[in-house]
Amino acid sequence: MSAVREVREGREVRAARQGAVRVLIVDDEPELTELLSWAVAEAGWQPFLAADGHSALDLARGCAPHAVVLDGMLPDLDGVQVLRRLRYENAGLPVLMLTARDGLEHRIDGLSAGADDYVTKPFSLEEVMLRLRGLLRRSGAEEAVADESVRVLGDLVLAEKTRQVRRGGETIALTAKEFDLLHFLMSHPRQVLSKTQILDHVWNSSFESEGNLVEVYVYSLRGKLDKGRRPMIHTVRGAGYVIRAAGEGR
Repeated sequence: MSAVREVREGREVRAARQGAVRVLIVDDEPELTELLSWAVAEAGWQPFLAADGHSALDLARGCAPHAVVLDGMLPDLDGVQVLRRLRYENAGLPVLMLTARDGLEHRIDGLSAGADDYVTKPFSLEEVMLRLRGLLRRSGAEEAVADESVRVLGDLVLAEKTRQVRRGGETIALTAKEFDLLHFLMSHPRQVLSKTQILDHVWNSSFESEGNLVEVYVYSLRGKLDKGRRPMIHTVRGAGYVIRAAGEGR
């Protein structure tokens, strides 16, 4: 194992434990992705690597990145195609495109498709990091991760202090109890929570006869949170409910 990889993987473990900004790097040049991964880890962020478009889309659904560094030319899908699919699932996701020096068409297509910025190859690593840091700062990703009152799951963001909820950059208006229910679910991501647990924590009640109350509020919350989007709240028959990032496996 190379020294660079050792440093990167060690930082990935610490970042995953502490909670960190996640950066998805998509490029089919191993030396380049290794270099970018090292720089991202040195910045205190958590790198995730993909060598083609399909892998990038699958990985994005699982790791819910705060930003993406995306090559304009990939072995399977065109970088612009990947960008459009990423933006379909998360409209507010910051994307920095990498393009060949003679790739004017890619730059134009990328910016037209919604790329936030681009850098031409060969590039200065310092320039890439400065531009990436600027995108993260403008999106508020670092502040959100540092603030424990802000919970992030995929493209869903819940701010406890302001009681605001956004999904894919769009504000979602919730009632007080809907917010409390969502907060409890997001406090236990990927965990199946029974109706009794939800009643106890959200309504301070342990009466199972009030279980239909949970069903009513889950139905209402789903209608606002998942309408027109990939679902995040799932029913586990006979057990309860679970919330996962959109597209995330069981």
